[in-house]
Amino acid sequence: MKFESILQIILFASSIGLVGIIFKKISVLRNLPDNYFQTSEKKQEFVLRLKTGIKKHNPLKKLSYETVLEKILKGINMVSLKVGNKASGSLQELKQSTKERKLRENDNYWEEIKKSTKHNSKLNN
Repeated sequence: MKFESILQIILFASSIGLVGIIFKKISVLRNLPDNYFQTSEKKQEFVLRLKTGIKKHNPLKKLSYETVLEKILKGINMVSLKVGNKASGSLQELKQSTKERKLRENDNYWEEIKKSTKHNSKLNN
């Protein structure tokens, strides 16, 4: 169970890093001059179409600071709830084992008292 939660945290962190890198590269690509790539016409045409497509459909326009913050906080909340649930389950198991151990000790206590009273009565006779 711990291994899965560690993998989920790593996946979440790497996804955030990947999205950050992509957004940085998109802004760099938008700021390139039109004649930056002079290698071939096909590449130049592709880059030009890509650049105009990015300018036309700006993914950062719809993305605001508040929405990013909200999504990050929702993720943190989800992880903290999972951790709390696991801790609650562990605490319940610990309480159950403690209760069982006390019951076993209590049973032994009365048996020991019976033995000691029998032993004391034999000594008194």
